[in-house]
Amino acid sequence: MHGSVINMHTGVINPSKVIAVGLNYKDHARELNMELPAYPLIFMKPSTSVIGDGNEIVFPAQTKELHYEGELAIVIGTRARNVPVGEADDFIAGFTCANDVTARDIQRMDGQWTRAKSFDTFCPLGPRVVKGIDPTALTIATRVNGQVRQHSTTANMIFNVWDLVSFISGIMTLLPGDVIITGTPPGVGALLPGDTVEVEIEGIGILKNTVTAAMP
Repeated sequence: MHGSVINMHTGVINPSKVIAVGLNYKDHARELNMELPAYPLIFMKPSTSVIGDGNEIVFPAQTKELHYEGELAIVIGTRARNVPVGEADDFIAGFTCANDVTARDIQRMDGQWTRAKSFDTFCPLGPRVVKGIDPTALTIATRVNGQVRQHSTTANMIFNVWDLVSFISGIMTLLPGDVIITGTPPGVGALLPGDTVEVEIEGIGILKNTVTAAMP
C-alpha cells in the first residue's frame, strides 16, 4: 500500500468510499428482536465523513439524537472485483477500528440511512491499520466517558470479513484504501457534546474521539 492511501503509523486512511453493513451481529439482532438477514445489508458513507483518531466528531445542529456504533473496519489493499470468498484475504490491507456515528432521529424520520450516516466527521477510523490478526473472534468494546456501552466479539458476526469482501466486490469494484465497516454489536446509544467516545478492538488498539457542538 502507498502511504498516500494509508499511513500505517498515523492510521490516516483516504478511501474513495466507505461501505457499511447493517445488522451483522447475532446479539444485536436479538437486542432488536429482528430476524437474521439472509444476505449482508449494505449502505454507504461518503469519504468526507472520515476523520482520524483524536479528531473531533461534530454534533450537527440538524439532529437532537447522536449515536455511536463501534465497529471493526476492513481496509482494502488491492483492487477487488468479483472476489471468491476463499481469496478475499489477498485483497485486505488490514483492519482498524471504526465508529459509525449516526443521527438516529434523522434515520427514523427518513426511513433510510444516507442522510443520518453522512455528515462530516461521522466516520472516525484508527488508530492504526493492523495486518496479520485473526478477525474471527476479536473482543470489541465501546466506552463513553470511560463507561462501557458495547462489549462483544466478532465471533458474533453473521457474515465474516471474507464473506463481506466477496459479496460487496460482486456489486462494486473496491479500490485500494476503500473501507468496509462490518456492523455494530448491541448497546448503541447517545453521544452529547463534551463526551469522549472510545472504540477498542483486541489486537488493534483504541480509537478515541471527542464530541463537539457545531459552530452556530
